[in-house]
Parts: sequence; C-alpha cells; structure tokens
Amino acid sequence: MSRPALPPLHALLALSVVAVWGTNFVVIRWALDDLPPLTFAALRFTFALLPAVFFLKKPDVPWRNLAAYGVLIGVGQFGLLYIAMTQWISPGLASLVVQVQAFFTVGFAMMLAGEKIRRFQVAALGLAAAGLAWLMAHTSADATPLGLALVVGAALGWAGGNTVARAAGPVNMLSYVVWSSLFAAPPLFGLALAFEGWPAVREGIVQADLGTWACVLWQSVGNTIFGYASWAWLLARHPAATIAPLSLLVPVFGMGASAALLGEPLAAWKLTAAVLVLGGLALNTLYPAWERRRTATRGA
Repeated sequence: MSRPALPPLHALLALSVVAVWGTNFVVIRWALDDLPPLTFAALRFTFALLPAVFFLKKPDVPWRNLAAYGVLIGVGQFGLLYIAMTQWISPGLASLVVQVQAFFTVGFAMMLAGEKIRRFQVAALGLAAAGLAWLMAHTSADATPLGLALVVGAALGWAGGNTVARAAGPVNMLSYVVWSSLFAAPPLFGLALAFEGWPAVREGIVQADLGTWACVLWQSVGNTIFGYASWAWLLARHPAATIAPLSLLVPVFGMGASAALLGEPLAAWKLTAAVLVLGGLALNTLYPAWERRRTATRGA
C-alpha cells in the first residue's frame, strides 16, 4: 500500500520547517559577525527558555534527563557548531556535515540495544564517510580540518541529545526543549566568561544591532519554537516514514541559502561531497521504509 500524500497545507508547513532549519545556518553566520560564539549560543537558549517556560508545563521526565539533553544540545551541538562557523567552515558545508548525526544516533541506539549493524547501514555510512573524506581532500577556507572536526563533534553532541530524548519516552517535544534550555544557557554563559572573557561578552551584547538580535530571536523562536512544535505536530498526524525523509532537504536549503545570500561558491568538489553525504543519509533513511513496503507487497 502506498503512503498517503501530505495535504497541501501540511506539506507547506513541513517545507517551511526544513527551510527555516536550512537557512538558519546563514542566520548564524550573520549573528557571529557581532557576537562571540559561546555568548551567542547562551543567548539563543536564554530566549528559548524565556518566557516560554512560564507557559509550558515541565515534561514528566527526570531532571537528570533534561540536564543531559540541555548540555549535549546546548554545549555539545550548538556551542561547537557556532565556534566552527566563526571562521573555520562555511554555513553551507556546516549544514551538510552536521547531518552525519544520523549515523551517530543509529550507532548509539545499536550500542544501547545491542543491535547489529545491517548491510544497508554499512553502505550508507560508507557513502557519507566518502563525502567527508572528499571534503578533507579539498580543505580550504570553506572547510578547514578544524572546522570539519568541530562540526563532526557538534553532530556527536546532537546524536547524544537524540539518544537522551529517546530515553525520555513520548513527551511534548516543545516543552522538553524549552525546559532543557534551563541546563544549556548557564554552562554556555560560564564557558563564554571563561574563554571569551567578560569584556568580549559585554561588548558583543552592547554593540549588537537590531539585525543581530533578530538573528538571536530567529534561532530561539523560529528554529526552536516554530520548528520543533511544527515538526512534532506533523509527526503526530503522519507516519514518521512520511515526515522524517523531508529533513534531507535541510542541507539543500543550507547550501542554497549560503550561495544566494553569502555568495558561497558551489564548486564541483562541494557538490560531489554533498551528493555522497546526502546519498548516504537518503539510503539510511529511506531503505527501511522501502524494505517494509516490499515485504508487505510479497505477503499480500
């Protein structure tokens, strides 16, 4: 049986979310012109927490779970990502490389559940690894070795956060993200003071113009509140196999927006790397659904 198509308005909402998530990398780059990276990350989670925390009930999960998610996503994912994007990797390539979190997430699930890796997952990982190796072979100002390492570290933090969130069970994801920000903002401010220093933190905040604050709010309200709430709403109404593959469009929007708005060149080597990484992600995401359909067809 074929999957029902998304209603037009639902499809438009899904496309809007992945467009926000993809173009968000350009927004990050703009804000980093004025704000130090750790300060920017701390502000992002502060505004994700406030004032929403006063209107959303705490999810029914242990505090340690919320704390682990907040630290892994706040410091591990966005802290490292923002640092990388200051000067060591372009927004378009960052939007692509960070998607390898999918493989780390699968790996963590296998470690915890004792599952064995399947052949299609080996092939998918091989394609993505080939794409990263191709990027390493063409390192330049757009993708330095340090930048790639930091973004892969960010992907590892994201995957760790996914694993912690999965352990929390079925919860209101918007409430979960908002309350976990309580454990993301303070350590980020602490790290900002330790590594960037109070003068840099103060200067960044004081000198930030309306455009920079709009970027911070875009991170907090657009990327977090709108993005997570809408994605959870869609997943509650449609099969995950229908919604999840749409996230493959995030780096497409990311690289396209970076080219259009920042003038990032889409050289042949970048497109080759993108095809390899996205090919691996697509295989890892789409093959199980295809296999289920094939099995159902044979059994009919």
